[in-house]
Amino acid sequence: ALGEESRKLTREQLFTVAATASINFSSMLCYSILGPFFPSEAEKKGASNTVVGLIFGCFALVNFFVALILGNYLTHIGAKFMFVAGMFVSGCGTILFGMLDKVPSGPTFIGLCFLVRAVDAVGFAAAMTASFSILAKAFPNNIATVLGSLEIFTGLGLVLGPPLGGFLYQSFGYEVPFVTLGCVVLVLVPVNMCILPKYDSIPSKGSFWKLILLPKVLLLCLTIFSLSACLGFLDPTMSLFILKKFKLPAGYVGLVFLGLALSYSLSSPLLGLLSDKLPYLRKWLLVSGGLMTALCFFMLGPAPVLHIESQLWMFVLVLVLVGFSLGMSAIPVFPEILHCAYENGFEEGLSLLGLVSGLFSAMWSLGAFAGPTLGGFLNEKLGFEWASAIQGGWALLSGLATGIFYITEATRRSSSSSLQNPPGNNEERSHLMGSET
Repeated sequence: ALGEESRKLTREQLFTVAATASINFSSMLCYSILGPFFPSEAEKKGASNTVVGLIFGCFALVNFFVALILGNYLTHIGAKFMFVAGMFVSGCGTILFGMLDKVPSGPTFIGLCFLVRAVDAVGFAAAMTASFSILAKAFPNNIATVLGSLEIFTGLGLVLGPPLGGFLYQSFGYEVPFVTLGCVVLVLVPVNMCILPKYDSIPSKGSFWKLILLPKVLLLCLTIFSLSACLGFLDPTMSLFILKKFKLPAGYVGLVFLGLALSYSLSSPLLGLLSDKLPYLRKWLLVSGGLMTALCFFMLGPAPVLHIESQLWMFVLVLVLVGFSLGMSAIPVFPEILHCAYENGFEEGLSLLGLVSGLFSAMWSLGAFAGPTLGGFLNEKLGFEWASAIQGGWALLSGLATGIFYITEATRRSSSSSLQNPPGNNEERSHLMGSET
């Protein structure tokens, strides 16, 4: 009977991974296909550069608010229902976006772009918030490893989206990329309804505000925001810089992006495994990842104060390091917030996982809105070299603040434990915790 139970659990975990991998891949594919051709199509329909930027940005802004709300009500709605319904809404939103070229130019087109993009964001936020919670429920002891491994599918979606979107657009026109990918997402809905296990939970009394106002959680929110803002900054600015500075043909710009996406995707599983096997390393991964990201953004231009001439090989190398350093900070954040919540008396269960997932998604979305908006403005006023150096300031701030917090926390704990706890007490407690898990 025990063997059957263990096999059943492994099968559930396998199905959970398959379902979440499908949403990671398909949602990133749908998100990234817009890049190569939508801005030029929107301009033909009377949308300015600023409006196009806002259409991209509104996705992240709606995502921010929806993730916060849905994370709070995850147990009331049901994680599986939220996941499947989110996929369905996202698939329909993607197909509708493909119909917008039939709409009259001007305010009607612009208004419907915002509306359909917002609907897509609601679906995306629901599916991603639920998927984080389901994963953490299915893999309580190695969540960072699983999240890190699934980032391969996120990276694949981001890498394959632009070339696939560009190819379908050139071959078949505006509608086909959106309708094709939207249909793929809709086909995955009944598949996930069948394979995804149902995780029920009683709503707990854990308050969202109690969680977010914990000093350590606030700092980790700053880390998520800074990483997302740095990554989002590259969307509207990097391709323009590459075309202007290195005189590369448009087709090769996607290959430069590949350096960042591949290094992030390939290093994430390793960093996740490291984060789970050696939990005490998480804090140092967070700190060094933030500082390394800041340094990389300073070198990306490079900043004019360094008086170094930009070279293509150096630019690609720095992007590869950016991908790795983002993984160093991003992967340990989720388990670290969970650990902090447990330390502060939150009840273990799906309700807390919903709060943490919603918070993670919301902060990532806020950064994804602020990064391109502020980055686009700085790029226009100061140029890419200074804009990227300033953008790295977010990562520098989060890295230094997190480092100072962990050092003061360690100092406070060591002084209080030497005063209060008899020797061996900590060992006994960690032994008990180990036997519980």
